[in-house]
Amino acid sequence: MKLSFLASHGGSSARKIIEAIEQGQMPGVEIGILITNNKDSAIYQWCLDKRIEVFHISAKTHPGHEDEAIKNCLLAADTELIVLSGYMKKIGPKTLAQFSGKILNVHPSLLPKHGGRGKYGDFVHAAVLAAGDSVSGASIHWVNDAYDEGPVILQKQVPVLPGDTVASLGQRVRAIESDLYIEALKKIISI
Repeated sequence: MKLSFLASHGGSSARKIIEAIEQGQMPGVEIGILITNNKDSAIYQWCLDKRIEVFHISAKTHPGHEDEAIKNCLLAADTELIVLSGYMKKIGPKTLAQFSGKILNVHPSLLPKHGGRGKYGDFVHAAVLAAGDSVSGASIHWVNDAYDEGPVILQKQVPVLPGDTVASLGQRVRAIESDLYIEALKKIISI
């Protein structure tokens, strides 16, 4: 199975998954490509350093044709499954249609709680704290045409501790995301 990635910033989950593949922890999985909409992102340079094929596709590089360029690039790499790793743009309709049921995302809460447009990163952790939730966590889910509404594959909880801040809760959630992603991928691959 050929696995490709979309990332916007550090791509910490993409890095961990790629390292797991390289270390033989995911037999039968090959690294495809990584696409970023941010050429200045840390993941872009990391891919160059690791000799992983990386592409910069954004509204600046492909005005009006970004979605089609992403779809075509993924197809050219024989991509079978796509992992979003902090990708901060909504997936376009052409890419969604071509890869329906083949795009995964990690969300920093226990979906369906605290999902939807504008709910990412620290905004999610702030919403969890404001709601007074006693637990939070991360969810791996299939991507569809609505923000964070695709079927959940796997979730893991973390406690919300007394005195938690957005930063402390966010750190605890981020600490589980990559391993949860790898676990979900192994589950999908074994089906």
